[in-house]
Amino acid sequence: MSDSAETTLPAVFVGHGSPMNALQSNRYTEAWAAFGAALPQQPRAILAISAHWYINASAVTAMTAPNTIHDFFGFPEELFAFRYPAPGDPDLAQEIAEVVKPTWIGMDRDSWGIDHGTWSVLAHLYPAADVPVLQLSVDASKSPDYHVALGAALAPLRQRGVLIVASGNVVHNLPALDPNRPDTGFDWAEEFDEAARTLMAQAPGDIAALSRHQRYSLAAPTPDHLLPLYYLGGLAAAAGETGRVLIDGYALGSLSMTTHAI
Repeated sequence: MSDSAETTLPAVFVGHGSPMNALQSNRYTEAWAAFGAALPQQPRAILAISAHWYINASAVTAMTAPNTIHDFFGFPEELFAFRYPAPGDPDLAQEIAEVVKPTWIGMDRDSWGIDHGTWSVLAHLYPAADVPVLQLSVDASKSPDYHVALGAALAPLRQRGVLIVASGNVVHNLPALDPNRPDTGFDWAEEFDEAARTLMAQAPGDIAALSRHQRYSLAAPTPDHLLPLYYLGGLAAAAGETGRVLIDGYALGSLSMTTHAI
């Protein structure tokens, strides 16, 4: 849109939970849809930072027609049949690589696409799939501070019409899932989630301190789902902003569904 350079778009970290959320309507998906409907303009593109592209490199998708990736098993066939046919934007991929220099970002033209950490959310933000989508990998080889700094480096994109959507879960411990707790969290899960909320509201640039929290090993036995939040912390710090919670809650004891926005 013509005023894209004059508007700073929000950015968001979504607690995406089960991929079945792509097909369901519940209070979380309704909150995601409301966030999309309240945006000041339709974005030029969406840059997604999903927990599910967790590799030993920093890369951005740079294909014209990214595939819908079904990176899971054991779900109904209707979920495997789901497609999110948004276009890509190779020119924007190159722009992103320039924006974050001297950090190096590789161009992925054929190995990834749009995974369920992204499409399960975008199915509600932009169900028409008419906004170009790129994904930025989460580099497993880097320190927590690297992800915060890379998030901060992405900040100029918000003035260039790019909506940044980070997707994971603040608390994500699948071995600890408890079907007897469909909508509640363990005490340790709530404690860690509250620590994340406090940091985002008071000192988002310090969000990597969560990696030293006493509940970290329980809340994030693998860091892939937590690290996307660090990008939002970096974005907030770069803009002198603090986070706000769009919706919160828990699933099966050991999943936090909290969504943060700036």
